[in-house]
Amino acid sequence: MSGKTAAPYGSWKSPVTSDMIVSATVGLGQIALDGADVYWGELRPSEGGRVALVRHMPDGLMVDVIASPFNVRTRVHEYGGGAFAVADGTIYFSNYDDQRLYRLADGATPEPLTPPVDLRYADVVVDRARSRLIVVREDHTAPGREAVNTIVSLDLTGERTNAPDEERGGGRILVSGSDFYASPRISPDGRRLAWLAWNHPNMAWDGCELWVGEFGADGSLERTRKISGDIDESVFQPEWSPDGTLYFVSDRSGWWNLYRADEAGVVEHLYAMEAEFGRPLWVFGLTTYAFESAARVICTYSQRGTWHLATIDTSSGELQNIETPYSDITFLNALDGRAVFLGGSPTERMAVVEFDLETRDFRTLRYASETVIDPGYLSEPEAIEYPTTGGQTAHAIFYPPKNPDYAAPSGERPPLLVKCHGGPTSATSTSLRMEIQYWTSRGIAVMDVNYGGSSGYGREYRQRLQGQWGIVDIDDCVNGARYLAERGEIDGYRCTITGGSAGGYTVLAALTFHDFFKAGASHFGVSDLTALARETHKFESRYLDGLLGPYPERADIYHARSPINFTERLSCPVIFFQGLEDKVVPPNQAESMVEALRAKGLPVAYVPFEGEQHGFRRAENIKRSLDGELYFYSRVFGFELAEAVAPVPIDNL
Repeated sequence: MSGKTAAPYGSWKSPVTSDMIVSATVGLGQIALDGADVYWGELRPSEGGRVALVRHMPDGLMVDVIASPFNVRTRVHEYGGGAFAVADGTIYFSNYDDQRLYRLADGATPEPLTPPVDLRYADVVVDRARSRLIVVREDHTAPGREAVNTIVSLDLTGERTNAPDEERGGGRILVSGSDFYASPRISPDGRRLAWLAWNHPNMAWDGCELWVGEFGADGSLERTRKISGDIDESVFQPEWSPDGTLYFVSDRSGWWNLYRADEAGVVEHLYAMEAEFGRPLWVFGLTTYAFESAARVICTYSQRGTWHLATIDTSSGELQNIETPYSDITFLNALDGRAVFLGGSPTERMAVVEFDLETRDFRTLRYASETVIDPGYLSEPEAIEYPTTGGQTAHAIFYPPKNPDYAAPSGERPPLLVKCHGGPTSATSTSLRMEIQYWTSRGIAVMDVNYGGSSGYGREYRQRLQGQWGIVDIDDCVNGARYLAERGEIDGYRCTITGGSAGGYTVLAALTFHDFFKAGASHFGVSDLTALARETHKFESRYLDGLLGPYPERADIYHARSPINFTERLSCPVIFFQGLEDKVVPPNQAESMVEALRAKGLPVAYVPFEGEQHGFRRAENIKRSLDGELYFYSRVFGFELAEAVAPVPIDNL
């Protein structure tokens, strides 16, 4: 206590400010290697959410290679990913504003490769042998019709003589007939193409198929055949080894493990482990393994919420762990004796990291944030397991309050903020996130829940949410908070809940159908499941079949679990943050809920953002949502803020 100021939880002054978070932080994404150069996408809130493309050269020089207003981002599946490829210094990328593919060579002006029509492209790969690109295309050109997904080739010579007239410019269709495609990969000898395909109502993590075809003399695909996958087997990241063997990740064992298939299609389990070597395919371009050589795979896998780095000998199948400081590793690539990935730890923000495969040395190329915070203010995550409904075990990451300058009054326990990740088939990360430290350094504990349905704990855990969305996730959030209260870690009478997208639905459902939480914040959250089923985009249009049941056959379930239909059960304050251009969860869902709460006389706040879609990308809006949520809780629970923040209008307070 010596030297510390006594102040209630929530009222502590913190160096982790919203201005620091938005001004000094970027979002790091897809990585590509081209010779000695490393490229990555960089989401910049300070540039209105533009995704820049950065090139890192061997001498350490970093440069932006694509100038504003170009925005390296695709809208395929709405969530995008896989927006660029680099080959021999030439960059191919999707531009957000017009969704056209561009080519940038030798620092010249980007040249459009596709026509100005409503076509979108992702997962670009370069077919050097045929001077073309192979890419996933999403066709939105027919009004009122569901988008059509295919794998197409795009000629780079300018001739396009082999393509039918109606396909010139937009691509020549190589693969069609399935609802969705991802991960086209060309074999090293250029003879074969591998890809993933799946159909409604499955999502890729429920079940998808791995296919291979051979290129004919005219560049079309022949003798296509399924290698692995089914409606109840999820396949992830097909890759060809340098010797032409096809590798992939499958959860056929109950865990996403590495497999390979020989020329005859015989599948072999490379290494059996109760660990996840894959991730849910929400965005294109995700990678969890690469080839050091034909003899060795470098890979990353998750156990109990923590990611590890390892190598696997392809002859013996032996796995050797590599000691790293990182607890979250993704976008792993390898080339010429080095691996590059995004890595983060409980004490360091995500970074682009280069790993020397011979010396085993790590080198940081770029941090997501250059801001340095005294470790004394950083709350370190604790992975917790706790009992939940039905005798099951649930998982979460707990962050206790931490600030070396303050101590709470004797006997006071901290309020708890329960965070619900989106998806809902996703997972939280244990890497350092300043948006969590924003709360803990002010004296508010955080529990980041990996509720049943989250990835990272095997297929059985991931499938817990099937038919149970709005039940299992809420139970796991409530039971986690109760568990912490029983341990004496938090004040069980001051628990709040926050989340975005699907996590926002969990927030609203928890506040509507339970009376445990005392306040909540919905960030672009779902309130009307029926409207979501009718209005959302193609990628997720049948997602709810698995989470709830088929619509309209089980319209009763959609009605029964939609918070908007039961606002009379709400009895606590709620704040809503909503992008006005959101196509995944349209603004009318939040606005209907707000009006209902206003009419009921409950404290409610609504903060809409012009120009924002599903998730906030602009610095001023990220700042506003952080500070606005803190302000809202301060008024609800009656604690004074150490620093002034812009107030949020609250009705019925």
